[in-house]
Amino acid sequence: MADAAEGLELRLGAAAPIPLDLALGCAPGELLALVGPSGAGKSTALRCVAGLHRPTSGLVRCGGKTWFDAAARCDLPPHRRAVGLVFQDYALFPHMTALGNVAAALGHRPRAARAERARELLALVHLSGLEDRRPAELSGGQQQRVAVARALARDPAVLLLDEPFSAVDRATRRRLQSELAGLRRSLSIPILLVTHDLDEAVALADRMCLMHRGRGLQTATPSEMLARPASAEVARLLDLRNLFRATVERHDAAAGTTFLRWGDAVLEAAHAPAFVPGAAVDWMVPPSAVVLHRRGRPSLGERENPVPARVLDLLPMGRDAEVTLDIADAQGGKLAFSLPLHAARRNGLAPGEACTVSLLKENIHIMPLSRTGR
Repeated sequence: MADAAEGLELRLGAAAPIPLDLALGCAPGELLALVGPSGAGKSTALRCVAGLHRPTSGLVRCGGKTWFDAAARCDLPPHRRAVGLVFQDYALFPHMTALGNVAAALGHRPRAARAERARELLALVHLSGLEDRRPAELSGGQQQRVAVARALARDPAVLLLDEPFSAVDRATRRRLQSELAGLRRSLSIPILLVTHDLDEAVALADRMCLMHRGRGLQTATPSEMLARPASAEVARLLDLRNLFRATVERHDAAAGTTFLRWGDAVLEAAHAPAFVPGAAVDWMVPPSAVVLHRRGRPSLGERENPVPARVLDLLPMGRDAEVTLDIADAQGGKLAFSLPLHAARRNGLAPGEACTVSLLKENIHIMPLSRTGR
């Protein structure tokens, strides 16, 4: 692999035909996932790195070398950028064998050394013994491995993966994801993964960048983004539930508490001094932080942010139950959580039944008020 002394630095701007407003960095050995809805600009960002799309403004630097700088009128063509790119459809040459496809990307090496190096790369992706098969004789997962080996054959300074697992079945996708997780440990280059599958990004990425309409809304570790989205817009794009609005009432720094006025209730949340008293805010609580009060068996822990509710829906999902509650939110928001099905039945949960839940203080996350509609 290339000795990438520095990682990837990316700043992209454009108004049309595809809007872009994105700035991110990816360190050597790091896997950064670009996530977001279709049309968010994820693949366009990858194409800008590869030199297949030219933004209006910005900068692309990798391994200490400038590939694109709009201000300096620098724009290296794709063949002069040390990029390994795996397309969604793999784009293998149908008339060539697996060995031939990989060897075709080794033009920068002496001819006599190409076949041996191609075999090494196919072995790296677990395809030893299949060197003489053509793409039509390989499964979808095997074709994907050939595409990865061919991308690595260029000795790239960055590896770009554009929805690489979308064309295979679920079982094969899981296996390939596991193989990529193992393969990346031997790579000391930045890796950009474009995916619409949030579970895939969470499983593979060191960090995620959430994109929407060409903008990078938040870049963080998967756990941080899911627990502490930067805004309600980010939370909605991630399909996070239990989003509400409230007003900051006061802070108690000594107790590590911020008090929120939510309708007629006052909730305790983790201390968030950046929000001034009187400010309207968005807030969320993850389903895992919603605790059902046990019927007839109250505990001291249930004093924490108790909320009366009525069951709107209870959906059995194997051993668990997905519960939706009406909590009389002024904006019509509902509260959702899950619990073991036997616990739901033991506590008499059913549509129309009253219950009480607690919202765990430390898991209530406060965000600036979103200007977009609910």
